[in-house]
Amino acid sequence: MVGSVDPSPWGDELILIQKNLSWTEAVRYCRENHVDLVSVDSQEIQLMVTGVLHQASTAVVWLGVWLSCSMGIWFWVNEEIVCYQNWAPGNETAVDDSESEVRSGALQSGGDHLWISLPESHTLNFICTIK
Repeated sequence: MVGSVDPSPWGDELILIQKNLSWTEAVRYCRENHVDLVSVDSQEIQLMVTGVLHQASTAVVWLGVWLSCSMGIWFWVNEEIVCYQNWAPGNETAVDDSESEVRSGALQSGGDHLWISLPESHTLNFICTIK
């Protein structure tokens, strides 16, 4: 598949997609071609995800997490509330009400692999679950 990388040793569960898409486009791509955008709901999955980041071509990659502006709560793409978190300082809180763009979560490709909040229109690599 063009634009994807086999994420060994996690090749049977996750795949890094080296296409730069918005968050909504990444969700659609994962659902049409694999299972879904990855939800990092445990330390174990965080470690699995960091294992595939070395081949990312963007400084951050999309995660399957989005902010409900009306509730100020982060949800996974499967509608579960985020419990496990690895946010960079200041990124887990709701944004200013004057900001009109929906925000979603991304994972730093390097460093401590912390999560950051970005407008969903940014175009990034992303990780899909494949089973």
